[in-house]
Amino acid sequence: MKWLRRGAWALLLVVLVVAAALWTYSRRVLPMTSGTMPLQGLRGEVRIERDADGIPTIKAASRDDAMFGLGYVHAQDRLWQLETHKRIGSGRLAESFGESALETDKFLRALGVRRTAAAQWEQASAETRAALNAYAAGINAYVQNELSARPPEFILTGTVVEPWTPEDSMAWATMMAWDLGANWSAELLRLRMALKMPVERINELLPPYPGDKPLPTADYAALFRSLKLSAALGQQALNAAPESGVEGVGSNNWVVHGSHTESGKPLLANDPHLKLTAPALWYLVRMEAPGFKVAGATMPGLPFVVLGQNEHVAWGFTNTAPDVQDLYIERIKPDDPTQYQTPEGWVAFATVTETIKVKGKPDVTLVARSTRHGPVISDAGAGATEGLTGPATQPAYALAIRWTALDVDSGTVDAALAFNTSRSVADFIAASGKHLAPMQNMVVADDQGHIGMVSAGRVPVRKPENDLKGLVPAPGWDARYDWAGVLEPTWTPRETDPPRGWIATANQRIHPVDYPHFITSEWAAPFRQQRIEQLLAAKPKHNLDSLRAIQSDLYSAGTMRLMPVLRKASSAHPLASAAQRELAAFDGVMAADKAAPLIAWAWARQLTQGVFRDDIGDPVYERQIIGSRSFREGLEGVLERNDAWWCDNKATPTAETCDEQINAAFTRALGELQAAQGADVAKWQWGRAHQARSEHRPFSRVKLLSKWFELRTPVGGDTYSVNVSRVSMRPDPATGEFYLDEHGPSFRALYDLGDPSKSRFMHSSGQSGIVFSPLYSSFVDRWREVKDVPVWGGEAKRTLVLKPRP
Repeated sequence: MKWLRRGAWALLLVVLVVAAALWTYSRRVLPMTSGTMPLQGLRGEVRIERDADGIPTIKAASRDDAMFGLGYVHAQDRLWQLETHKRIGSGRLAESFGESALETDKFLRALGVRRTAAAQWEQASAETRAALNAYAAGINAYVQNELSARPPEFILTGTVVEPWTPEDSMAWATMMAWDLGANWSAELLRLRMALKMPVERINELLPPYPGDKPLPTADYAALFRSLKLSAALGQQALNAAPESGVEGVGSNNWVVHGSHTESGKPLLANDPHLKLTAPALWYLVRMEAPGFKVAGATMPGLPFVVLGQNEHVAWGFTNTAPDVQDLYIERIKPDDPTQYQTPEGWVAFATVTETIKVKGKPDVTLVARSTRHGPVISDAGAGATEGLTGPATQPAYALAIRWTALDVDSGTVDAALAFNTSRSVADFIAASGKHLAPMQNMVVADDQGHIGMVSAGRVPVRKPENDLKGLVPAPGWDARYDWAGVLEPTWTPRETDPPRGWIATANQRIHPVDYPHFITSEWAAPFRQQRIEQLLAAKPKHNLDSLRAIQSDLYSAGTMRLMPVLRKASSAHPLASAAQRELAAFDGVMAADKAAPLIAWAWARQLTQGVFRDDIGDPVYERQIIGSRSFREGLEGVLERNDAWWCDNKATPTAETCDEQINAAFTRALGELQAAQGADVAKWQWGRAHQARSEHRPFSRVKLLSKWFELRTPVGGDTYSVNVSRVSMRPDPATGEFYLDEHGPSFRALYDLGDPSKSRFMHSSGQSGIVFSPLYSSFVDRWREVKDVPVWGGEAKRTLVLKPRP
């Protein structure tokens, strides 16, 4: 017994020592937020005043020193996020995360984002170079002088903090363009479907914008068959590339002229819909220097306010989603795989050797090739292009990508710096001409009373004889598919001070039908934009409260379009009657505490699967279709036409009708929901399944750690409501859950041009990226409730002074 007591005391002592060490570490890892820090690289003193929410006001004697201060606070609060941004942009994830990240690294090295960033840096303007150098110096000053304990992610993954470089910022800007401007996956989907079905059926699966006809194209299904691309081998999904082209990644913005506001001055609202992460992609800040005063949402890795307000203008973005990527099928010379075919004959691939370090494994060597069109993405190996280019041992083709964001003459940073100091709508629109990518619909208002919108970004011009229209990969040896140039920046869609008194964009088609230039044919369905316009027109004079109410709106016109069909569905399931009672009372408001939204989405998921899966094929359906889009427009068309071809399950001997599919999907949905939430339909709740999940990289995928690092909260809304919460139709890889919200309003802002002290903003997590900080998740509840904090002001609670050191 004496030994047992001694053992128990020893165990208790160990527990206390470990607890004390953890507590000490949890304090040391937090940044210094008061006092004085002498640093090299500063020309003058920088004051960093943090309010109760951890939002810093950076006061400096010059703009470069303000950029230094921004880099410093980003490093203090978001060092691991900066490290992941660096590694994504340079294709170095496997160094920290191991072999599971190798395929992504291969793709990123083949794409050449970091190589492009280095070339862009060589051509950068003096202003861009000064800003990026000052910003990088601020990050590195924190690491070299203040960092006393690495955040836990570094320790648990064995990652060493590396210096930040200006090229890291350039690469991260390109990766944001990848996230927002990628339609290459839609081209590959059409290619794969063309090996299974005629073009007419593909146009039904991927229908045009409402009211439009499909773009007239050549019979690309026949083209691909003539090239002998293999349908049997073409079943691998897009699993190597970083996520892009996801339905629901977009935004809302609108600006109201003073003639329609209570104050007589413009009001502006913005909420970009991006991947929800822990911490959020955004970091709120205020910066002040002589001739420079700006506040808003910054993005760790970039040295400017991306969305915000200065002393004269406010601005907000939505994604244009232009068609700025084209894939090219490059024919490889049969007797010399180092050459590919061009209109002038055979030429050699340009090559570069990339060495990828893999944690715990030998280095991997990749020879990345490029053609006259751009990088060969099929060199990444498996995943996105496997089976499409011929046998792996001797491929007949390679797939190359032409993408505007890989152009080396990028003025994106120059444009952003100019936005931060613009004095009028006219100044802002003029500065937007330098912006390369991602193309954005930028609304802007100024204190003189003007409002405007410009779609800014580089747009390719395709030749009139291009009969594939950029919808599918094109033969790279045929010159008619080459770009003819780029659109003159002043010719992109734009308007100022329209007579209607407001401008609203929500990823819908943003130009009239007679606009002479091609931007894209794949706009988002206009449900959100129409609802915003309806709510703007419903009130003669607006204030910030009415704009906030619009941002809070949970009505889903997209879900209501299917209600007449669902309400007629029949089932022998014992819960069918109770479910139909909930649906009968449903008014389209996707409230988190209601059952009807849950029933509607579960049925839609089951019906989509029942109608499309047999025709598309399991691997593509599971990994690509459900992962990136709901195919709601295609499903609506099938139901409106009562299309027997799609409704028939070709894997069974009987011919299923659309009514049979509708009813069977209802039965399956009820069974699914009964298993998940019990037999009392009245107690089912949308928010129990539909939770906003802010993913942590990489610990959301580690079961023991996810509950500490990942952020979740139940939400209402859906993919089509103004208060967007994209419904994931794919099961969560870690938990198997359906209907999670992983893309939503990552940032919300309301700007008052008459009284900036009333301007408000909020993002989806908290200012800190350190899990031990109370500011790691301090915004979550307020974000869910569509509450906000002042853009300007905020009482200083702690002040850190950075002083120049010789």
